[in-house]
Amino acid sequence: MTTKKITKILIANRGEIALRVIQTAREMGIKTVTLYSDEEVGLPHCLAGDESFSLGSGPLKETYLNQDKIIAIARSCGADAVHPGYGFLSEKSSFAKKVKDAGLIFIGPSPESIDLMGDKKTSKIKIQELGVPSIPGYHGDNQEISFLIKEAKKIGLPVLIKASAGGGGKGMRIVYEENEFQQALEGAKREAMNAFGDDTVLLEKYITSPRHIEIQVMSDRHGNHFHLYERECSIQRRYQKIVEESPSSAVSPELRAKMTEAAIKITRGINYEGAGTIELILDTDGSFYFLEMNTRLQVEHPVTEMVTGLDLVRLQIMVAQGDKLPFTQNDIKQRGHAIEVRLYAEDPDNGFLPSIGTIKKIGKTTVRDTRLDCGYVDGNAVTISFDPMLAKLISWGESREVAAQKLNLALNDILFLGLRTNRDYLKRILTLPEFLSGTTYTHFVKTYEDKLQKKQASKEQRALAVAAFLLKKDQGKSVSSHEFKTNSVWERLSGFRNI
Repeated sequence: MTTKKITKILIANRGEIALRVIQTAREMGIKTVTLYSDEEVGLPHCLAGDESFSLGSGPLKETYLNQDKIIAIARSCGADAVHPGYGFLSEKSSFAKKVKDAGLIFIGPSPESIDLMGDKKTSKIKIQELGVPSIPGYHGDNQEISFLIKEAKKIGLPVLIKASAGGGGKGMRIVYEENEFQQALEGAKREAMNAFGDDTVLLEKYITSPRHIEIQVMSDRHGNHFHLYERECSIQRRYQKIVEESPSSAVSPELRAKMTEAAIKITRGINYEGAGTIELILDTDGSFYFLEMNTRLQVEHPVTEMVTGLDLVRLQIMVAQGDKLPFTQNDIKQRGHAIEVRLYAEDPDNGFLPSIGTIKKIGKTTVRDTRLDCGYVDGNAVTISFDPMLAKLISWGESREVAAQKLNLALNDILFLGLRTNRDYLKRILTLPEFLSGTTYTHFVKTYEDKLQKKQASKEQRALAVAAFLLKKDQGKSVSSHEFKTNSVWERLSGFRNI
């Protein structure tokens, strides 16, 4: 097997993940090249690498999704490898193939693996061949409404209608009653076509109280396949993860052994190479089922890094240049507990309306064993063009309770002045008794919606606030009316996610 040491990486991404790759590459003595669109000038990733190139302006298809433009820049600057980050082109097999055809190293799995596991139908078929449990359902080509209704009856209601080509909650509907099926199917197909250009759907038995458990895997080209234990990502809103942790309080040592064995069976069975995540659904009776495989680095990879002490980006680079992973499975230990929250520019107390504007100041925290992965600095603008995730805050503790306490304390410090964020909403989650007891399911935020709402101030508190306002006014300090208003540009947009 040939190996080639990587000397310069072009990062086909932006924001905090670009900065994350730069950090590890610099430690390894590898030069980096970053990309940016014209409206991003001034964001940290633009100038953090050894070189930077503009992708121009325009929609994403002309910038971060323009495969030919990105590869042309990589070749012209002398890069020998491309790191796709997450989102954008990270799971596009066509991009991985073009990178390799250009004589460059793609820091990720083979195009064939991306293709196989990126399609929900073909991946489910392969999983069944490997003997890994998958959710009962229909994954065939017949898309006639009458036929799908019959299949739904066979599976048993409730069923989940899911777009075959996509993810992130797009093209998904839950059907509880037979008379709801046709309308739900039409809506799912329409949404899938708009989002992915493919309206093919599959049907799955809907598990009413599932936990979302995922296994981090890492494989090299020498036939070594490892797991880096599990993460629980059950706390989601509209199928978007907002809290992730490792280990899961629901996973016993015996269950962990079964889950990780299944994950390794998959990576070995498809001859996988690189970092990946096997996503599983855990039922209340301890049964688990394959959901999908993400053939890339995950947003939530820091929680795994904090409990294992391993640098996942370093391992990705090592695998890509042909190195043998320098450990055995027994060397990988899971120590303590880590929890991550995603900070978004949105207002949970006003229907989760997104917020745009200029960040006046980003708070810093001194809480130990805490890490902030952020793609912004003071003075940067948050626009409608990209995903509204501002940062990820991760805390580690000897126990889950300690990790949650540290994270809650750190959140007190992490302000994004000038924007409305979900910080206080996250604090409410972290202090909810049901969270602290580990009673976390994918319907968590819906179930406890009332408890997670902002508490209204009492008459006494409102009177004190008015008195403080009048006192400030008497002292000659002006209070701008816009401080009490939500930016209105986003009122026509909701659920916006690029990544």
